[in-house]
Order: sequence, then C-alpha cells, then structure tokens
Amino acid sequence: MFAAMHYENSCLHLIDQRLLPSQEIWLKCTTLETVAKAIEDMVVRGAPAIGCAAAWGIALDAQRNQAKGSWAAFKSTFAAGIERMARTRPTAVNLFYALDAMKLHAATFDDSMTMQEVSQALTARAQLLTDDDIRTCKAIGHHGASLTSTAVNVLTHCNTGSLATAGYGTALGIIRAMQSQGHIKNVWVDETRPYLQGARLTAFELGQDKIPYTLITDSMAGYLMQLGKVDFVFVGADRIAANGDTANKIGTYGLAVLCKHHNIPFVVAAPKATIDFKIKSGAQIPVEERPAAELKEIQGLSIAPANARVWNPSFDVTPASLIHAIVTEDGVFNGPNFTLS
Repeated sequence: MFAAMHYENSCLHLIDQRLLPSQEIWLKCTTLETVAKAIEDMVVRGAPAIGCAAAWGIALDAQRNQAKGSWAAFKSTFAAGIERMARTRPTAVNLFYALDAMKLHAATFDDSMTMQEVSQALTARAQLLTDDDIRTCKAIGHHGASLTSTAVNVLTHCNTGSLATAGYGTALGIIRAMQSQGHIKNVWVDETRPYLQGARLTAFELGQDKIPYTLITDSMAGYLMQLGKVDFVFVGADRIAANGDTANKIGTYGLAVLCKHHNIPFVVAAPKATIDFKIKSGAQIPVEERPAAELKEIQGLSIAPANARVWNPSFDVTPASLIHAIVTEDGVFNGPNFTLS
C-alpha cells in the first residue's frame, strides 16, 4: 500500500504531492513549522492526512523543546504550536480533531513527568492517530463495498486514497475494496480543476494498484451519465455538518446535482472524525479560498491573462438532500434524512 507519509527517527517524511506523478520527491520535516508549511503549501493534502501530519508536527515540537525541561516552557510552546497548526487549513475538520486529541492527551500529563516522557507520550499519540486512520479507512472500504454485488462503473472526484489519508483511503478505499471483490469495471477519474488532484494523484494511485481507470475532464461527467456509463459516484469529505451537508473539493456539488437528475447513487465516504456535530448545516462550514495562481497557472505555466480576476474557493457544500449515503467506519448511513452518530 502506497503511503504519503511516514515517521522515523524524529523526522516526518512527506511525499511532495505537488510534483506527482512526474517526480517522487520526499521532504523531511523535523519541526512544527516545516509541517505547518507543508500543509499550507499542499505538500500534504486530504483531510485525514492533514490531521495526521498536524499531530506529528505537535510531537516534533515537543521533541525539539524537551531539552528546555520546564513545565512552563512546555505549556507555552505546546499552546503556540496548537494555535499555529489550527491556522493552516480552516475547512478540514480532521485537523481540529487531531489537535483536540493531542490536547486531551497532554491534559493527562502531570509535573512528575520529565520532558522526555512528555515528548515520548505525544509521539506515541501521533502514531496511534495514524494507525487508527488506516484501520478506519479499511473499515470504510469494507462497508462501502457492500453497496453493490455486481461489477460497476464508478466515478470519483479529487483524491481520496492513500495520498489523502494515512493509508488506503476513504472513497478510493471503497474502490480498492470493490476491486478486490471483482466489482470494478472502470473508474472514471475527474481531473479536478484547478489543482488536478484527480489527474495527478488519483490516476497515479489507481495505476499503482492496477485498477482500471479512464481520465476525463470535469465537464465530461454529465455527458457520461447521460450515456449511462456511470453506476455510482464516490467522493470524500473535508467536513460534514450534523445534518449531512458535506463540504468537499470544488466541483463536488455539481456532480451531486447531475447524479440526482440521472438517478445515480451519490455516496460520501469519510471517517466519523469528519463529522462536525457542533454545526447544524453546511451554511456554517468555512470555505477556504486558495491563491489565484492555482487557477491561472499549471505547474508554473501561465494559462490565463496576468491581470485576470480570480475567484478560487477550494471547496463547495453539497446539501444532504442530494446525498444517497454517507459511509463511515461504523457502516452505511442512508440519506437524505441522516441520523449520524
């Protein structure tokens, strides 16, 4: 199983997803700030992966500061580290789930512990979060694969695989599980403008796993559905409101509308950690806007006038009324009236 990150000897190794598939370059992060910048700059992306990376950043910070040996210093640097990480990507709720997990663990520490013991405990918690994410993704894959007992054509948007998680994937995890059962005819891969996560990353992962796929532009999806060539659409999520409204990569809402018109099941796959029970609906989900250059350039090559005005939201929100099912590690929750727990 391909993995986007691994920890070894006080260093978090991250594959630079900005360079895939043409180059496989691994970056070495040894400080909280290098991890934070990697998240902001899209070296690592995907809500579960962002959460895991953030936890490792907090652990690395404790390792760097353990020599200070002061509880007052630890509390100060720990709080500052949590705050810094929280500013990296505002939409992905998994980030805040991971930071809360690290904070709750730190709240159990007492002043009888040495700073080395504190560092070791936070490192162990980051590893636990990473291992849990892989187990969660495999459970999502198992439950999602139960949606069909025959071979089907599926469409997916953005990247929701090993590169977007600690390993295996959410929506792509379902596709992997279906492939293992012989239930995949073909995966239609949306290119996913403007960052091309589908073309660069999902196609890369499917090729690695020898899962049959066909790359299309985002604007081709509706015609494919009209031709009867799509049986399911599987997508991931960056935040799900308590009512089932789902924020995911820009372009997801349009797919859901198309699925509704063509009577195709539109399925969201995400860990429970992606559900934000503090917000009632998608109207409360903050939507991150990305730099204009991501829309005006492709890998440094200009494709638009230099003075073009740009609106570049990274996500959109799909109403629960358009979602056939949400799959978590606990099973399949059928919509559109979701009772998530």
